[in-house]
Amino acid sequence: MEYTKEFLQGLYRTMVRIRTFEKTAEELFLQGELPGFIHLYIGEEAIATGTMANLRQDDYITSTHRGHGHMIAKGADTKKMMAELYGKKAGYCKGKGGSMHIADLSIGVLGANGEVAGGLPIAAGAGMAIKLKKTDQVVVAFFGDGASNRGAFHEALNWCSIYKLPVIFLNENNQFASTERVQETTSVENVSDRAIGYSIPGVTIDGNDVLKVYETVKEAVERARNGGGPTLIEAKTYRIKGHFVGDPTLYRKEKEVEEHWAKEPIGRFEKQLKEMGKITDSEKETIWKEAEEEIKEAVEFGRNAPYPAPEEALTDLFVDDTGYDY
Repeated sequence: MEYTKEFLQGLYRTMVRIRTFEKTAEELFLQGELPGFIHLYIGEEAIATGTMANLRQDDYITSTHRGHGHMIAKGADTKKMMAELYGKKAGYCKGKGGSMHIADLSIGVLGANGEVAGGLPIAAGAGMAIKLKKTDQVVVAFFGDGASNRGAFHEALNWCSIYKLPVIFLNENNQFASTERVQETTSVENVSDRAIGYSIPGVTIDGNDVLKVYETVKEAVERARNGGGPTLIEAKTYRIKGHFVGDPTLYRKEKEVEEHWAKEPIGRFEKQLKEMGKITDSEKETIWKEAEEEIKEAVEFGRNAPYPAPEEALTDLFVDDTGYDY
């Protein structure tokens, strides 16, 4: 498949923006500036980037507790994201959701979810709504290897298979469910092997190859838009950082992490672009500088934004049929 320089550099730019946001969030948390917990997407950037390059703004996604990369790749405002991490009113959820619960319906993000596998039934519901409305939108449900062992995973796949719903189930197999290796928690070698139980296509790919992710998701999206139903894609990658910032990672050795750093997706794609003659050192430097400036501005925005008022603590929890919050 032939790709334009603009398209390829666009993929690279998205991955760099995600990496820069995540490195900055890690630094701020370790400095004591950010509250709550932060789960980093470092080393997994190719999956969100390659996937979202196939989606329209009106397509939907459901995300996870490790969802910053999904948000940025789908088109989220990094200033509003950073404000949310700071717990500020200018954030996506008015500072009440934090890192694990960012949402933006205007770009089709139905929400990140701190509950493992919690986004899968939501994706199935969105897929059913699309079918009833007879539109050609699609839904991508992101989830980890640990989530593939939860009941919600099986229920969602079963439902979407029965009704041929336009949902792509995208498993980001980063080899760990919290502190447990996938081999210790999962009964199959490949999560995609479970697709056969629901009579849907299943495929396992290299999740650190952004073009492979793009091409595989492209096929699944086209199938879903044309009424072909769901697909299960397993993108194998590696969680370079701990489960959360501050995780002592006693369950693995540093040498293992170093070996996977050598395979991380940004450096790999950068080398590929240079070999293809699609990026120069100057262009690379510009892309990194622009990302750093963007995230620097996002930090200043989040840092200086006001907190929500105490009396607003219980608003935005429920909505009645008139549309008023209470």
